[in-house]
Amino acid sequence: MNLRKTIPMLLAGLVFTVGAAVRTTTAPVIIPNPVLVLSRQVPFTVNRKKWIRYHYFVENFASFPKELFAAAPNLPPCGSNTKASRTWVDFYDSTGKRLYEFCAFSKPSDLNQIWFALEQGVIPPSYVYIELNDRQTNTKYKSNLADTTQ
Repeated sequence: MNLRKTIPMLLAGLVFTVGAAVRTTTAPVIIPNPVLVLSRQVPFTVNRKKWIRYHYFVENFASFPKELFAAAPNLPPCGSNTKASRTWVDFYDSTGKRLYEFCAFSKPSDLNQIWFALEQGVIPPSYVYIELNDRQTNTKYKSNLADTTQ
């Protein structure tokens, strides 16, 4: 038996065995619930009607993977928008009444430009929340209840 040939063969076999035993695993991405925060109220007028726009941001927006907001032409459109995003964002009052929807975000930082509007004089709900609806996985991420007054 020739050790010069046997040792390299044994080492190669060991490397192959160890390499096959070590699996590369990717830990699942843990997606948190959004943390909704009121940023400001802005009055505006459209067609002589006065409105108040309630602007919010998602404090932990950077925790959401960009893939959630990719265009999803394979999923149902949002009205005539055939390139709606994979994840839609819905505003609700504390009773579950939908107030507004965003369906064309392209990146997590878009979560910092969300709002809903009410006609001036309409008493806003005390609290609102949002749901991120991942239409690809049929998963919803519900935020905290956020104030409508500062």
